[in-house]
Amino acid sequence: MSAMQTIEPNGTADADTTIPTLDEFRAAAKEFLDRTAEPRRPRTAESWGEGDDTFSLFRGATSEDAKVACDWRRTVFDAGFGWIRGPREWGGRGLPSKYEKAYLQIERNYETPSRSPLGVSLGMVGPTLDQFGSDTAKKRWLKALYRGDVVGCQLFSEPAAGSDLAAVKTRATRVEDHWVISGQKVWTSGAHYSDVGLLLARTSASPRHKNLTAFVIDMHAPGVEVRPLRQMTGGADFNEVFLEGVRVEDEFRLGEVDEGWQVALATLMHERGAIGGSAGGGSGLFDMNRLAGMLVQLDAQFDPAIRQEYAKVYAGVAAAKAMRARAEAAAKAGHLPGPEMSLSKLALTRNLAALSHLVSQTLGPKLLADTGEWGTYSWSEFVLGVPGFRLGGGTDEIQRNIISERVLGLPKEPVTPAPSASTKG
Repeated sequence: MSAMQTIEPNGTADADTTIPTLDEFRAAAKEFLDRTAEPRRPRTAESWGEGDDTFSLFRGATSEDAKVACDWRRTVFDAGFGWIRGPREWGGRGLPSKYEKAYLQIERNYETPSRSPLGVSLGMVGPTLDQFGSDTAKKRWLKALYRGDVVGCQLFSEPAAGSDLAAVKTRATRVEDHWVISGQKVWTSGAHYSDVGLLLARTSASPRHKNLTAFVIDMHAPGVEVRPLRQMTGGADFNEVFLEGVRVEDEFRLGEVDEGWQVALATLMHERGAIGGSAGGGSGLFDMNRLAGMLVQLDAQFDPAIRQEYAKVYAGVAAAKAMRARAEAAAKAGHLPGPEMSLSKLALTRNLAALSHLVSQTLGPKLLADTGEWGTYSWSEFVLGVPGFRLGGGTDEIQRNIISERVLGLPKEPVTPAPSASTKG
């Protein structure tokens, strides 16, 4: 992966201007996957003990994991299935969302590399760049991101600005036709293998929400330093990123100067939509057949308390799938992700908590002691990681505020004034 490489249009996605029928598209996708991947055996409640028994929310993707994902991404893209909904002028196929959904449904039946290392690239950086980027920025990065030639990360959170992004202190100063950026970011997923970063910086002394500007930066530029953070799960998904005098050309600014808050909100909506999509089972964590297999193998399928917990997970996943279907219908109608995506994020954290409780109640001590028994201790990392999802992508409290104020139209929370010096004891 080279951050400085410019990818020119090529391949099937650019050359073929005909629009296939959905059946023709499905047939072509299946033919491609039959040639390039192994079929995945359908999982049933009786297939307990087969395959990988790893369960993890924060997988600690490495540079090698990213390389494998990118290699597969290039194969998929060059076959015409890498950016199905993308604008044709930037390398996509320009097909409706139902075509992308059809491809993903077919691909799930095959053994393919995990998309996890590219989740931020494809779910956040790419869509935001497509929405706000200049033609120069789009030509430089868009196709490269979707083809897997480069990987992107999101540089928003800071040590003193997590859920309150308006408090970011990283500063960008304009110098003629470019900007100089200095500051610190934290909790950046995948920064250790990323080539580009979507960054939010303070650019003026204007009031909150009117003093921020967004940029796309080269993560290999002089002045960028990445330091991985070790988690209690054992992985190192997140990073600190230090920026010291990093030069960014103005043509890589996203949106207008001091209007970065709108870019940030759009990115967060894309993020919550991508995260929330897992609430309905998109990540494979909510495989109800596998969960049923665990209950049967541990002779817990007739325990009324366990059955009740299983029903909670099942109902939560079904509700999340219904919300996902509504979001897909809205996207098909041309609507961009909005504040309602916070509902999907809340659904995910709630479903994860319910699943964690079910697993903990079912496994008991086997969750904590590695006895070598398949499918038991492997859940430990998952259970440790679940609480973190209440924070990632915006805390549950922030999501509820967004829903109450921007979806339901309720009054904003009253602001409690800070105590004056004379009242401090």
